[in-house]
Amino acid sequence: MAEVIPFQATRPAADKVASVVSRSYDHYGSKERKAVMAYNPFSFLHIIDPGFKFHKTVQGAQRFSMVRNRYLEFLEEGVLIREKQPSYYLYRTLREEYSTYGVFCATTTADYRKDVIRKHEETLSFRETLFADYLQTVKFNAEPVLLTYPDQPDLDVLFKSIMAEVPEYFFTTTDRVTHQLWVIQNPQHITQIREGFKAVETLYIADGHHRSASSDLLARRMEKGNKGGISEGAYGSFMSYLIPESQLRIRSFSRLLSGIGDRNPDEILIGLDRFFRIQEKGTTPFEPVEKHQFSMYLKGTFYSLKLRKHSYSFSDPLDALDTQILYKTVLEPLFGVTDLRHDSRIHYMCASMNALKMKKMVDKGVYDIGFGMTPVNVEELKAISDAGLKMPPKSTFIEPKLPSGLTIYDFQNPDL
Repeated sequence: MAEVIPFQATRPAADKVASVVSRSYDHYGSKERKAVMAYNPFSFLHIIDPGFKFHKTVQGAQRFSMVRNRYLEFLEEGVLIREKQPSYYLYRTLREEYSTYGVFCATTTADYRKDVIRKHEETLSFRETLFADYLQTVKFNAEPVLLTYPDQPDLDVLFKSIMAEVPEYFFTTTDRVTHQLWVIQNPQHITQIREGFKAVETLYIADGHHRSASSDLLARRMEKGNKGGISEGAYGSFMSYLIPESQLRIRSFSRLLSGIGDRNPDEILIGLDRFFRIQEKGTTPFEPVEKHQFSMYLKGTFYSLKLRKHSYSFSDPLDALDTQILYKTVLEPLFGVTDLRHDSRIHYMCASMNALKMKKMVDKGVYDIGFGMTPVNVEELKAISDAGLKMPPKSTFIEPKLPSGLTIYDFQNPDL
């Protein structure tokens, strides 16, 4: 069963929340980020980029220490406040194309180690170490791990009843996303939520594999006696956002390749014929509509590639995943791509109207060929996680993308 714990968040003062929260640091272009910070002194970006006020880029241990200082300044100035009692935080986003809701809480590194919290992506050890070092110095976490769970009717009824009440926060950011947050402190509701999640056997990481792995690495360090002022309860847990499977949105990444040499389209099509039934689709942007069907754009023409039923065997859930099929039948044998993470010839793109944008990139000569596929679904994600397998890089683009600074897990302020 999953242990889902209320915690004392640090969060923005209600009158400043719209100014404090930000998108993830890497989701800004350099010019936009500098403009936001220049004109908004309350932006959480000032904590993440502490050298901005000195017109200097700081890195490493110096940056981590300054992040801690900016965080404490925001607390001292009342921009951020500390919750006085353990709470759950029900959060809903409303966008033009979809809306979702879930709950901020703490989950345990013990569940992560026991595989109650399951993974589907490989992590890089140097990134785990870097973020663990960061957490150990700054002593807070502002970006939750996104976990999904099978819909629970009783919890759904409870959450919808809470969402009928007036929220603590209700604001819209400049990206036209409306945010609502309810602070749940009613003892009966807290018990219902905690007990309700005990019926959930497994939580699945949708987004945040490095964040969860880094939190576990930090916990292991602390368990060896180097506690660094962090309490037992704090380092044994990490902030998570739990979302029902029905609320999760998964999009696909297109693959674009450059440097394919002087091979002509006929040569490539003949190579593809081994595994695929090929149909020419012309110049109109074409998106695949079913599993094991791919779009390909080459030399001004779209093609449909449908996997031949007897040309490729599925021995496990990974073999049946379209990103793996494309790798094993096309990218590796035809184009010599053996390292999906580091090969400079391959580019991943996730955007609305993917086929149209893929066409534009290839027509401009930035890339030579492009491939599209349908998104991974939740059942595939769970099957791969349950089997202990790992998806190829950029197999999923998970939404919602959560804001930074809305709820903060302070290692020195939990009551777990």
